[in-house]
Amino acid sequence: MPNFLSRIFTEAYVDYLISWLMTSGIRIVVIALGACILLKLFNIVISKIENTLAKEEGEVIAAVETEKRLKTVGNLLRKLASVVVFVIAIMMILKEVGMDITPIIAGAGIVGLAVGFGAQNLVRDIISGFFIIMENQVRVGDVAVINGSGGLVEQINLRTIVLRDLEGTVHVFPNGIIETLSNKSKGWSRYVIDVGVAYKENVDSVMQLLREMGEELSKDEYFGPLILESLQVLGVDNFGESEVTIKCMVKTQPLKQWEVGRELRRRIKNTFDEKGIEIPFPHLSVYFGEASKPFELDLNQAPNGKSWNDEGYEMIKKVAQERGMSVEKFINEVADKIGDSRNERKN
Repeated sequence: MPNFLSRIFTEAYVDYLISWLMTSGIRIVVIALGACILLKLFNIVISKIENTLAKEEGEVIAAVETEKRLKTVGNLLRKLASVVVFVIAIMMILKEVGMDITPIIAGAGIVGLAVGFGAQNLVRDIISGFFIIMENQVRVGDVAVINGSGGLVEQINLRTIVLRDLEGTVHVFPNGIIETLSNKSKGWSRYVIDVGVAYKENVDSVMQLLREMGEELSKDEYFGPLILESLQVLGVDNFGESEVTIKCMVKTQPLKQWEVGRELRRRIKNTFDEKGIEIPFPHLSVYFGEASKPFELDLNQAPNGKSWNDEGYEMIKKVAQERGMSVEKFINEVADKIGDSRNERKN
């Protein structure tokens, strides 16, 4: 082998090449093997973390959703580890080749500094998105309220979260500006209902009736599997203007609280109608006050004490006929206008 190489290269170059292969060449191989081993170790550690998180998850959470979240986090960590190890290995190999990597490091630092100043919001969004995914604050398919806007989570990215509300409007939130995030379907959901009954009703009987309806709903072939805990009647919660409020709640599968709640309300309305239990509704009472008391109008007696069977009545009757209305309707209309004019003068 040396004789063959000596025909192509000078003896000095061959000696240098052999020396380089025995030193830097071996180090490059070691660096490449070390990078592969390090990535393998990272994969093992990430897999351990995934298994630990999977064991800590409650039984209520669906296995498919748990696997989805862990897969997302695991892939993110693997990509991050691969990029870091690959960049470090390349820099070390370039140094062994004889290239001065100081300008590269300095240039990368300057570029990173410039990008950091110019893209502060982007870096903030990415970091916030990373922790949102890592902490499992929200997942695709959840119903969440972000900064006061609610909807179904359609996408979770490192930079943004995308919601679609009930009207179909798509809301895009950069992760860095999320101040409040409320997840309505993490693990399980709950539907809270306030049942108002009239003061004359026996609240103990009403609460017992509500418990019976809750048990019947839990035994339903369709709604039963959606309910995790039967209806809980917490008791009398408030004394309103026209009703006594009884607070109830039912625990359901994620995203099923509205479906179960609507069925529960339907059954409560029908059952209360059958049992004759009154569900009060607002009433409006009109009070005229002392300044504008209602007055009584006797159509059989004229204001001057005379009978309407005189010329005045005939005149009113004639005007009413010209307007195509009865005498009583015409007089009521005149009385309304008098009342309106009095109110205007008062104001």
